Amino acid sequence: MSASIEVRVRYFASLREAFGATEILVAEAGATVGSIRDALIARSPAHAQALARGRAVRTALDQTLCGEAAVVHDGAELAFFPPVTGG
Repeated sequence: MSASIEVRVRYFASLREAFGATEILVAEAGATVGSIRDALIARSPAHAQALARGRAVRTALDQTLCGEAAVVHDGAELAFFPPVTGG
């Protein structure tokens, strides 16, 4: 039996409108940002569309921008947000 971890997932901008601000996700110990994104994509058609691999979605782990290979630890905060454009 593998250990599990709890991760606070936060959504910003249009993702927040679609999914709410925050949720707690249980994942396998050693999970990566990419594997958590895959799990979220598999959750529902809305998640699949918003977090699809071809979409520009940035990620931050504990408030630091990161790539999908970053390993997530128990109690981590993982944020998903679209790139910000100014004007």
